[in-house]
Amino acid sequence: MSMFNDETIIPAARTEKEYEKMLDNNHTYNVLLNSHLTQLKSMNQLAKQKNKKLILHADLIQGLGHDQSAAQFLCQQIRPYGLISTRKQVLLTAKKHGLLAVQRLFLIDSSALETSFKIIEEVKPDLIEVLPGRMPEIISEISEKTNIPLIAGGFIRNFHEAEEAMNAGAVAITTTRRELW
Repeated sequence: MSMFNDETIIPAARTEKEYEKMLDNNHTYNVLLNSHLTQLKSMNQLAKQKNKKLILHADLIQGLGHDQSAAQFLCQQIRPYGLISTRKQVLLTAKKHGLLAVQRLFLIDSSALETSFKIIEEVKPDLIEVLPGRMPEIISEISEKTNIPLIAGGFIRNFHEAEEAMNAGAVAITTTRRELW
Protein backbone atom coordinates (compact mmCIF):
# COMPACT_ATOMS: atom_id res chain seq x y z
CA MET A 1 0.00 0.00 0.00
CA SER A 2 1.31 3.45 -0.78
CA MET A 3 -0.17 5.25 2.23
CA PHE A 4 3.30 6.30 3.38
CA ASN A 5 4.98 6.24 -0.04
CA ASP A 6 5.91 2.61 0.66
CA GLU A 7 7.77 3.52 3.85
CA THR A 8 7.08 0.67 6.27
CA ILE A 9 8.99 2.05 9.26
CA ILE A 10 7.74 5.29 10.82
CA PRO A 11 10.27 6.65 13.31
CA ALA A 12 8.89 7.97 16.59
CA ALA A 13 10.65 10.25 19.07
CA ARG A 14 9.95 10.69 22.77
CA THR A 15 12.24 13.65 23.47
CA GLU A 16 13.32 16.83 21.71
CA LYS A 17 16.85 15.42 21.24
CA GLU A 18 15.48 12.22 19.69
CA TYR A 19 13.21 14.34 17.52
CA GLU A 20 16.11 16.37 16.12
CA LYS A 21 18.04 13.17 15.32
CA MET A 22 14.94 11.62 13.82
CA LEU A 23 14.59 14.48 11.33
CA ASP A 24 18.01 13.60 9.93
CA ASN A 25 16.80 10.20 8.75
CA ASN A 26 15.59 9.30 5.27
CA HIS A 27 11.96 8.84 6.31
CA THR A 28 9.32 11.32 5.19
CA TYR A 29 6.83 10.51 7.94
CA ASN A 30 7.76 10.92 11.60
CA VAL A 31 5.87 10.71 14.90
CA LEU A 32 6.43 12.98 17.89
CA LEU A 33 5.17 11.29 21.04
CA ASN A 34 5.98 13.61 23.94
CA SER A 35 6.19 17.33 23.50
CA HIS A 36 5.49 20.62 25.19
CA LEU A 37 2.99 23.15 23.93
CA THR A 38 5.61 25.91 23.73
CA GLN A 39 7.84 23.85 21.39
CA LEU A 40 5.25 22.61 18.91
CA LYS A 41 5.32 25.43 16.40
CA SER A 42 9.11 25.44 16.03
CA MET A 43 9.28 21.63 15.94
CA ASN A 44 6.70 21.49 13.16
CA GLN A 45 8.49 24.27 11.23
CA LEU A 46 11.75 22.32 11.51
CA ALA A 47 10.04 19.24 10.11
CA LYS A 48 8.64 21.22 7.19
CA GLN A 49 12.06 22.77 6.45
CA LYS A 50 13.43 19.23 6.14
CA ASN A 51 10.47 18.11 3.99
CA LYS A 52 9.15 15.83 6.73
CA LYS A 53 5.52 15.12 7.57
CA LEU A 54 5.00 15.34 11.31
CA ILE A 55 2.35 13.27 13.02
CA LEU A 56 1.76 14.54 16.57
CA HIS A 57 0.48 12.43 19.44
CA ALA A 58 -2.12 14.91 20.69
CA ASP A 59 -2.72 13.11 24.00
CA LEU A 60 0.91 13.48 25.10
CA ILE A 61 1.38 17.24 24.69
CA GLN A 62 2.27 18.87 27.99
CA GLY A 63 0.50 22.13 28.69
CA LEU A 64 -2.45 21.36 26.43
CA GLY A 65 -5.82 19.88 27.32
CA HIS A 66 -7.38 16.95 25.54
CA ASP A 67 -10.65 18.49 24.47
CA GLN A 68 -12.05 19.79 21.21
CA SER A 69 -10.57 23.28 21.76
CA ALA A 70 -7.10 21.80 22.15
CA ALA A 71 -7.58 19.82 18.94
CA GLN A 72 -8.76 22.94 17.10
CA PHE A 73 -5.66 24.80 18.30
CA LEU A 74 -3.40 22.03 16.98
CA CYS A 75 -5.23 21.91 13.64
CA GLN A 76 -5.39 25.68 13.09
CA GLN A 77 -2.19 27.00 14.70
CA ILE A 78 0.32 24.13 14.44
CA ARG A 79 -1.01 22.28 11.36
CA PRO A 80 1.01 19.06 11.53
CA TYR A 81 0.44 16.40 8.89
CA GLY A 82 -1.64 14.39 11.32
CA LEU A 83 -2.77 13.75 14.88
CA ILE A 84 -2.70 10.54 16.88
CA SER A 85 -5.20 10.20 19.70
CA THR A 86 -7.35 7.79 21.66
CA ARG A 87 -10.00 10.50 21.97
CA LYS A 88 -12.99 10.66 19.65
CA GLN A 89 -13.32 14.49 19.62
CA VAL A 90 -9.64 15.02 18.80
CA LEU A 91 -9.89 12.61 15.86
CA LEU A 92 -13.11 14.11 14.54
CA THR A 93 -11.59 17.60 14.74
CA ALA A 94 -8.45 16.45 12.89
CA LYS A 95 -10.59 14.97 10.11
CA LYS A 96 -12.70 18.14 9.89
CA HIS A 97 -9.52 20.18 9.35
CA GLY A 98 -8.06 17.85 6.73
CA LEU A 99 -5.33 16.36 8.92
CA LEU A 100 -4.55 12.65 9.02
CA ALA A 101 -6.56 11.20 11.93
CA VAL A 102 -4.86 8.23 13.58
CA GLN A 103 -6.85 6.40 16.24
CA ARG A 104 -4.52 4.79 18.75
CA LEU A 105 -5.80 1.56 20.31
CA PHE A 106 -4.32 0.29 23.58
CA LEU A 107 -5.48 -3.31 23.52
CA ILE A 108 -5.22 -4.82 26.97
CA ASP A 109 -8.18 -7.20 26.75
CA SER A 110 -11.24 -8.13 24.68
CA SER A 111 -13.32 -5.40 26.33
CA ALA A 112 -10.84 -2.75 25.14
CA LEU A 113 -11.05 -4.21 21.65
CA GLU A 114 -14.85 -4.06 21.59
CA THR A 115 -14.84 -0.46 22.87
CA SER A 116 -12.27 0.41 20.17
CA PHE A 117 -14.49 -1.06 17.45
CA LYS A 118 -17.36 1.19 18.59
CA ILE A 119 -15.19 4.32 18.46
CA ILE A 120 -13.77 3.31 15.07
CA GLU A 121 -17.32 3.00 13.74
CA GLU A 122 -18.19 6.51 14.99
CA VAL A 123 -14.97 8.26 13.97
CA LYS A 124 -13.94 6.37 10.83
CA PRO A 125 -10.30 7.40 11.29
CA ASP A 126 -7.92 7.54 8.34
CA LEU A 127 -5.60 5.12 10.09
CA ILE A 128 -5.57 2.90 13.17
CA GLU A 129 -2.50 2.38 15.35
CA VAL A 130 -2.55 -0.89 17.32
CA LEU A 131 -0.56 -1.21 20.54
CA PRO A 132 1.06 -3.50 21.39
CA GLY A 133 2.09 -4.31 17.85
CA ARG A 134 3.10 -7.91 18.62
CA MET A 135 -0.38 -9.37 18.11
CA PRO A 136 -0.63 -10.66 14.54
CA GLU A 137 -4.02 -12.36 15.03
CA ILE A 138 -5.56 -9.18 16.49
CA ILE A 139 -4.00 -7.02 13.75
CA SER A 140 -5.57 -9.33 11.14
CA GLU A 141 -8.94 -9.21 12.90
CA ILE A 142 -8.98 -5.41 13.13
CA SER A 143 -7.79 -5.03 9.55
CA GLU A 144 -10.48 -7.35 8.20
CA LYS A 145 -13.29 -6.02 10.39
CA THR A 146 -12.65 -2.29 9.82
CA ASN A 147 -11.12 -2.18 6.33
CA ILE A 148 -9.09 0.81 7.57
CA PRO A 149 -5.30 0.80 7.10
CA LEU A 150 -3.43 0.19 10.30
CA ILE A 151 0.00 0.58 11.77
CA ALA A 152 1.48 -1.37 14.65
CA GLY A 153 3.58 0.00 17.48
CA GLY A 154 4.91 -1.04 20.84
CA PHE A 155 7.14 -4.00 21.70
CA ILE A 156 8.38 -4.41 18.14
CA ARG A 157 12.07 -4.94 18.79
CA ASN A 158 13.50 -6.22 15.51
CA PHE A 159 12.84 -6.55 11.78
CA HIS A 160 11.35 -10.03 12.15
CA GLU A 161 8.69 -8.71 14.55
CA ALA A 162 8.01 -5.76 12.24
CA GLU A 163 7.60 -8.16 9.34
CA GLU A 164 5.15 -10.28 11.38
CA ALA A 165 2.97 -7.23 12.01
CA MET A 166 3.02 -6.26 8.33
CA ASN A 167 2.27 -9.82 7.20
CA ALA A 168 -0.76 -9.70 9.52
CA GLY A 169 -2.10 -6.58 7.78
CA ALA A 170 -0.23 -3.53 9.10
CA VAL A 171 0.88 -1.09 6.40
CA ALA A 172 3.75 0.13 8.60
CA ILE A 173 5.10 0.13 12.12
CA THR A 174 5.92 3.01 14.43
CA THR A 175 9.03 2.64 16.55
CA THR A 176 11.35 4.58 18.82
CA ARG A 177 14.12 2.02 18.19
CA ARG A 178 16.72 3.81 16.10
CA GLU A 179 18.20 0.54 14.85
CA LEU A 180 14.89 -0.07 13.02
CA TRP A 181 14.77 3.40 11.44
